[in-house]
Amino acid sequence: MVKYNFNNIKKAVVNFKDAKVLVVGDLILDEFIWGDVSRISPEAPVPVVWVKKESFMPGGASNVANNLRSLGARVRLVGVVGNDEPGAVLRGELEEKGIDTSGIFTDESRPTILKTRVVAQHQQVVRIDKEKVDSLDSRLVTSMGDFIAGAIKKIDALVIEDYGKGAIVPPLLSKIVPLAKRAGKIIAVDPKEEHFKYYKGISVITPNNHEASRAVGFEIKDDASLRKAGEVLLNKLKCRIVLITLGENGMAVFQRSKPMKHIPTVAQEVFDVSGAGDTVIASYTLSLAAGADPVQSAHIANCAAGIVVGKVGIAVVTPEELLDRIERELFR
Repeated sequence: MVKYNFNNIKKAVVNFKDAKVLVVGDLILDEFIWGDVSRISPEAPVPVVWVKKESFMPGGASNVANNLRSLGARVRLVGVVGNDEPGAVLRGELEEKGIDTSGIFTDESRPTILKTRVVAQHQQVVRIDKEKVDSLDSRLVTSMGDFIAGAIKKIDALVIEDYGKGAIVPPLLSKIVPLAKRAGKIIAVDPKEEHFKYYKGISVITPNNHEASRAVGFEIKDDASLRKAGEVLLNKLKCRIVLITLGENGMAVFQRSKPMKHIPTVAQEVFDVSGAGDTVIASYTLSLAAGADPVQSAHIANCAAGIVVGKVGIAVVTPEELLDRIERELFR
């Protein structure tokens, strides 16, 4: 039980629909091959999967945009795809979901990142990645930066989704972070630790336990080291909020001059953790944009993550599902 009034949380979730969010990052197409296994191959000790169906979902920064849109926000997406069929499929999937794709640029020299997961009896059998992760051509980086500069005054929040695939590079960060700060926008970052120095002064950063450990230079293994890591990141980045996700142990919220708040997980069954971090940053950013405080926002994001890990494959959450879970978990 938390101290918040359910009607206040409900108001924040209802207000998600008024938020305008721009997402920039590595765009990925997730392909799922669904089937059944009934025998082991005579050629090698591997299962033979009988394919029943195939499906596609937006992945990476595209999945963050998809989560935001599913929760009701108006979303613009900035990134790069290849001039290929996966790129066309990804654009189509995003446009069908009502996401503005005018900030997606085409790179003739690299393929669209494609992650193919083979799933049998609700279990992932293998994942196959096709990607080129070199840094983007400087002209594309300039084009992305110019697009963001033109959109910054029309949004409430900027989400930077860094999967380390080449789209998020120092020249882009050094342009868009100061722009968003000067415009007074919420800046939320799902980071790669090698870029931490470019995130100074942002609103919120959402590393997982491993990323936070690497960023501070010591292992997070108990409450004491967790508290120390949060304080180090707050001081190092001079940001407003550090939200460290802890997998099955929930998440921890750090703010300046305030004690750490640990939010225990609400997941009852875990089928697939794919994309859970995307759901966290999407729902947390929207909660802040809708007027929720940092700890209240963490409770909302924690409930959202608890929903998606109970689904198979890359999943999203609706406002109705989220409110139902919040009421059951936090106000029962």
